[in-house]
Amino acid sequence: MSIRIPYSRQWIEADDVAAVVETLQSDWLTQGPRVEEFESCVAEYCGVRYGVAVSSGTAALHAAVFAAGVGPGDEVITSPNSFAASANCAVYQGAIPRFADLGLDGFNINAGDLAACITPRTKAIIPVDYSGHPADLDEVNELAQRHKCVVIQDAAHSLGAEYRGRKVGSQSDLTILSFHPVKAITAGEGGMILTNRSDLYERLMRFRTHGIVRHADQIDKIGSWFYEMVDPGYNYRLSDIHCALGLSQFKKLDRFLQRRRAIAIRYDKAFSGMECFRPLVEKPYVKSSYHLYVVQIDFKRLGKDRPQVMRELLARGVGSQVHYIPIHLHPYYREQFGYKQGDFPHAERFYSQALSLPLYPKMTDAEVQQVIEAVRDVVA
Repeated sequence: MSIRIPYSRQWIEADDVAAVVETLQSDWLTQGPRVEEFESCVAEYCGVRYGVAVSSGTAALHAAVFAAGVGPGDEVITSPNSFAASANCAVYQGAIPRFADLGLDGFNINAGDLAACITPRTKAIIPVDYSGHPADLDEVNELAQRHKCVVIQDAAHSLGAEYRGRKVGSQSDLTILSFHPVKAITAGEGGMILTNRSDLYERLMRFRTHGIVRHADQIDKIGSWFYEMVDPGYNYRLSDIHCALGLSQFKKLDRFLQRRRAIAIRYDKAFSGMECFRPLVEKPYVKSSYHLYVVQIDFKRLGKDRPQVMRELLARGVGSQVHYIPIHLHPYYREQFGYKQGDFPHAERFYSQALSLPLYPKMTDAEVQQVIEAVRDVVA
């Protein structure tokens, strides 16, 4: 049967459509006023000076490692428990991706393992806010400062989340966001880099537009057509069309986050005490954005493997997903960097038991109950 309740989906309303139509009928489809307006709104919300909108979360990661000065021979440390882009961005710059394992019962990068991974060649650390739960930024930042590394927080999951009472976005040298359709808000596609440092901001602005600069004195002297390329940049710009949708969605961010949290709380209550079945636990000093609702299932004890559980849920109209195959186990990382099964046992154990259940703001109470009953039927 077709999926009735997917693991996630966007929520586009009439005002979102109207905002896009208004921009389509304006003088600017790209490089216009909506881009800067979107950047300013997100940066102000996150408590940071600068926001640079780009074409995707992956582009944001690439731009961030470039701005951080990462280059050939450098090492970049991230979590194996993430989408491949968290490490690929280092590869794009000719750097060597390294991984720090998770804690024994955790799902974010472990500070103890991270400390052991740092070498004189380490240029940047990319902690990942898995599922919308911020990583332990105080410990990561302390290590980075001690070893003179740049921290690039992969907050693709965690727009609106809080770490020790502060919105995610201003606690790291650079923070990246994603506006993919399944994220907290969507611009159709898109990403953003946040920073408080003017030097990084200037490098980011050049990088997203072919590495091109225009100096006012040269324009006055030579003409408005004159420009120079000073860096090997990319065309990573985000259009006004995308930003119009992002701005409209941004007005609903807090409402969307509240609904995600309400669903997660209901799940937590419904699934408490279930054998073989353990939801992730939110730390007391963190407020998750609940991008994902991930559970750990002891499939061996349950007597069913993950594909069987997913098929049985699907037969009850409930979609599910797996986040993620550990990055170091992908063929490219095995072949190019020599990683192998067993290198990061905690991440591999987490992956072996992970399953993401439906969670998105548009879910009705009836759909939430359907998921709960399906899980109880399959797992009880």
